[in-house]
Amino acid sequence: MSEIVVVYELDQPAAAHTPGRTLRVHAAPASPGRPSEPGPRTYCGRDTFAMAPAPRQPAEDPGSPWYAPESADLVCASCDAAVGND
Repeated sequence: MSEIVVVYELDQPAAAHTPGRTLRVHAAPASPGRPSEPGPRTYCGRDTFAMAPAPRQPAEDPGSPWYAPESADLVCASCDAAVGND
């Protein structure tokens, strides 16, 4: 699988001065040529434009889940199934 970028779906746009509450944690394929930036859509098909990148990315912790353990209850089931956890 190609590089993935973890993004947070927030209750308000990521550009707001105060960060919003995380509603759901998604995975997106990395943008071509920019492995630290998400492509335009998550694996479940949502637009990544208004989402915020997670502070921790999967490549930082090889062998661990693609999402941070403290976010496990917010993980998008469709993205998780698409990414897989071999």
